[in-house]
Amino acid sequence: MVNVALIVAAGRGYRLGGVLPKQYLPLGGLPILRHTIEALAGHQHIDAIQVLIHPDDAQLYEDAVAGLDKLCPVLFGGAQRQDSVRLGLEGIAGLKPANVLIHDAVRPFIASHTISAVLEALVRSPAAIVGVPLADTLKRVEEGLVTGTVDRAGLWRAQTPQGFRYAAILKAHRHAVQSAPETDFTDDAMIAEHAGLRVEMVLGTEDNFKITTASDLARAEFLLKL
Repeated sequence: MVNVALIVAAGRGYRLGGVLPKQYLPLGGLPILRHTIEALAGHQHIDAIQVLIHPDDAQLYEDAVAGLDKLCPVLFGGAQRQDSVRLGLEGIAGLKPANVLIHDAVRPFIASHTISAVLEALVRSPAAIVGVPLADTLKRVEEGLVTGTVDRAGLWRAQTPQGFRYAAILKAHRHAVQSAPETDFTDDAMIAEHAGLRVEMVLGTEDNFKITTASDLARAEFLLKL
């Protein structure tokens, strides 16, 4: 049984400042993307890593991954995240994967036990995603004024990896393109839901955060030193 991790690194996120997309910014002296790849490649049941990058980042990518194992030849992503994932799924067909774990390039602190939990859930369900339950009180606000309190019972913050049986999620992505071309699918679980797949939630950790701001990067530097 082949398990493939698909890392989406084709974005052009410059919100952290500077001239580099955020996945190539240094964290502990190494690109964030390299830390993410190492976390997934270090799991004994991940057999291959497929990374989707922007064509302009080819040299940045080669420099970032030098010497790493389990990497498939790089593929270029599309205009949107959904396009990149679909291209990645099509691109790994030759590996004949049983399962695919789709992960954000800038979540370098994914725990090994979380990866294991997703793979175990895929024995029971065609889709399994990582998340954490909401702890804060939620307020609905309009024009700066609180208009109500939202019941947070049953609400979770979705993270990645989002794991799927390969054939099921490939079919779901193809279906989404045909049936809802104008829909903004914000994650792959939403595409699975659209296709009618059962999606199981796996408890993640607060450390599995997405690095998007300067404070996130500072927090990541702190965690790396622990």
